[in-house]
Amino acid sequence: MTAADLVFTRGPVFTADPARTRASSLAVVGERIAAVGHDEVRELIGPRTEVVDLTGKLLVPGFQDAHVHAVGGGAEMAECDLAGTVGAAAHLALIGTYARTHPDHEWITGGGWSLGSFEGGLPTRQLLDSVVPDRPVLLSNLDHHGAWANTRALELAGITADTPDPADGRIEREPDGTPSGMLQEGAIALVARLVPPSTPADRLAGLLRAQKLLHSLGITGWQDALLGEFGGRADPSDAYATAARDGSLTARVTGALWWDRERGAEQIPELVARRAELGHGRFRAGAVKIMQDGIAENFTAALTAPYLDGCGCATANSGLSFVDPLALRGYVTELDALDFQVHFHALGDRAVREALDAVEAAVTANGRRGNRHHLAHLQVVHPDDLPRFAALGAIANIQPLWAAHEPQMDELTIPFLGPERASWQYPFGDLVRAGATLAAGSDWPVSSPNPLEGIHVAVNRRDPEATDDRIFLPEQRIDLTTALAAYTAGSAHVNGHDDAGSLRPGNLADLVVLDRDIFTAPPQHIASARVERTYVGGSLVHSV
Repeated sequence: MTAADLVFTRGPVFTADPARTRASSLAVVGERIAAVGHDEVRELIGPRTEVVDLTGKLLVPGFQDAHVHAVGGGAEMAECDLAGTVGAAAHLALIGTYARTHPDHEWITGGGWSLGSFEGGLPTRQLLDSVVPDRPVLLSNLDHHGAWANTRALELAGITADTPDPADGRIEREPDGTPSGMLQEGAIALVARLVPPSTPADRLAGLLRAQKLLHSLGITGWQDALLGEFGGRADPSDAYATAARDGSLTARVTGALWWDRERGAEQIPELVARRAELGHGRFRAGAVKIMQDGIAENFTAALTAPYLDGCGCATANSGLSFVDPLALRGYVTELDALDFQVHFHALGDRAVREALDAVEAAVTANGRRGNRHHLAHLQVVHPDDLPRFAALGAIANIQPLWAAHEPQMDELTIPFLGPERASWQYPFGDLVRAGATLAAGSDWPVSSPNPLEGIHVAVNRRDPEATDDRIFLPEQRIDLTTALAAYTAGSAHVNGHDDAGSLRPGNLADLVVLDRDIFTAPPQHIASARVERTYVGGSLVHSV
C-alpha cells in the first residue's frame, strides 16, 4: 500500500459526490485523491505523510468561478480602485488622493464606483473636474457597462453635443445636449481608445495579482469571460499564454474568446486558430463569449416588453440585442459544430430567450454534442423559459451576489421593471425545481470574487452586510448543498474539468480547508467563514 503524501483526517469533508456527500478523511498521492472515507484512510499515513487535522473545520472541493475577468480585476487593483468605497464623497476623496499620489500618470484610470452612489446612477463630469481638472479621467462603474469621464477626457475624445450615440451605446447628456460625463456600453470606447495601452508585463502582473487573491478565497480554477479587445481594454490572452508556459499559472483556466459583435461568421476561422494557438498546460481557450445584451440599470438589458419610466408608464425602449437574434442561431450552430462552448451574457428575459433559441437551433442541427453552453447572469427569466434549460442541456451560470436588496436593485431596477418582471429576477429556486444544472461565478471585478459571500446570498437572498430583515424573493432561495455544488462541481463541469469539482478517488486534489463547518453554523453566518488553505493538484497555493 502506497503511503499518502497528504492526509486530511477527523473530518468533516463535503465531497460534492452524490454517491457519498460526507466523509471524515481524505488522502492524496501526487496530484490526485487516493482515498475518501473515514478512519480506514488513516492507514495510508506514512513517515513522510503530511497530516492535516480538520477538527472544527471543513474540507470542500476547490471552488471554481464560472464567470470572472481575472486579468482586468488584477489590473484594476493597481489602478484607482473604488470598489471598497460607497457614496459620491468617498469616491471623490479616493480619486483625488490617487491623482495626487500619481502625478506621473498621464491618465487616471480604474473603476469600481457604485451606481447607487449617484442620483439615477449618473455621475457628472463636473464632479470629477472638482478633484482632477487638469488630466483626463476615465473610471468604469462596478458592472463595467458604463464609465465616468471628466471634461478633459471628453475634450480629448472630441465628444460634443453634436456627437451621435453609437449603435451599441449611449452618451448621457445635459439638457442642452452637452455630454454629462457618463458613457454607456459602446460609447465607452469613444474615450477608452485614447487611454495608453497596457503592456504585456502589466497584463501578466495583473493575472498573477488576481491569481493570488483568488487562491486566497479558495478558487482553484475559473473561466475568464472575455479574451479579446473590448471597451478600451487590451486582450488578456497573452498573459495566460505566458503564465501557462512558464509555470506561474497555478490555477486551471478556461478562456472565452470574445465574439466581435460588429462582425459575423467570417471571424469563426480566426477563433478556431486562436483556440489551437492558446491551449497550453493549465490554460485552454475552448469557449466563445457572446454578449447578447447590456444591463437593466442603464436600460440596455433586452426585455420582451418595454421598460417603465419613473411614473410607471411603458416607454418605447425594450433594451438592446447586440447580435441579431436570427443571425445568432446560425453563429451558435456553426460554433457548436466546431465543438466550441458558447458562453452567453444574457441578462434580460428577451436575451435569455434569444440565447436559448440559438442553443435549440444548434441542438436541432447538430444533435447533442456535449459542449456545455451556458447563460450567464440571468437577471430576468420569463417563466416560460425556465424548463428549456434542462430540456436543451443549457447550464444556468448564476452570479448570486446580485440577488439581494440593495440601492442598485431597489432604486435603479425594480421601479423600471414593474412588479411582475421584478418577481422573475434571479430565479435560482425555480431553475433548480425545473431541473437546470447550476454553475456559479462572481463576474469580478463587477462584484466580490469571494465564493462564500455568493453562497451566502444564494442561501439567504440577503446581502451579508444588510442591516434590515428584508429577503429578496425568498421562494428563490436554494439550500447550502446546492449552492456549494454550483460553485464546485457545477462550475468545474462548465469549465471542462471533469476530474475536479468533487472529492472522489482519482480526481484532482483541488481542495479548500475552511475555518468552520458552514453546515452546522446558522445560515446567516456563511459569509463569515474564511479559507485557511487552498491546494491545486495537491500543492499548497495559499495558507494562513
